[in-house]
Amino acid sequence: MTAIKVLLVDDDPLVRAGLSFMMGGADDIEIVGEAGDGGEVEALVDRTRPHVVLMDIRMPSVDGLTATERLRSREDAPQVVVLTTFHADEQVLRALRAGAAGFVLKDTPPAEILDAVRRVASGDPVLSPTVTRQLMDHAADAAADARRSRARERVATLGEREREVAVAVGRGQSNAEIAAGLFMSVATVKTHVSRILAKLDLNNRVQIALLAHDAGLLDD
Repeated sequence: MTAIKVLLVDDDPLVRAGLSFMMGGADDIEIVGEAGDGGEVEALVDRTRPHVVLMDIRMPSVDGLTATERLRSREDAPQVVVLTTFHADEQVLRALRAGAAGFVLKDTPPAEILDAVRRVASGDPVLSPTVTRQLMDHAADAAADARRSRARERVATLGEREREVAVAVGRGQSNAEIAAGLFMSVATVKTHVSRILAKLDLNNRVQIALLAHDAGLLDD
């Protein structure tokens, strides 16, 4: 079994030490590096090739949002899980829009952090529909109408079945649940998801869910 390689990024050495100690006991996870600032991340990623980066949002020089945007714009980018102290935070939402696969609170029980790393490494987002809705509600602002208009223009490029799959992804359904609900095979669902990601230039299912929310597809 290949270990999941994890890079820890947090400006607090005590947080990094705690995460490293906690994750070091897992047979399937390997800590390949640590960084105290977002400016160090890209060089470390090039050197250590992690599968998952645990990324603090607030750091003094280059913050986690900027570091996430830089990472996720690269080819073969590692998955990013945001570390935060807040449930609903504008910066967390921006990191998710930039391509982070989810977020965990810093006081999350160790077993749940390990589960989040494993899930993200296997391609599953760490974000429930309820949390997505909380984030979207928290971020409601004057730019919401413009964002909805842009999102609807992008969604309009999808075919009918792709749109249905996007709505199901936005509701947090797994591929198997989508397949059962739309009477198609799991392989076909995966194909639709891949096409949606390519058509809309998105990184992952979290971004599909956020776009579906922005476009108002989940209001019904």
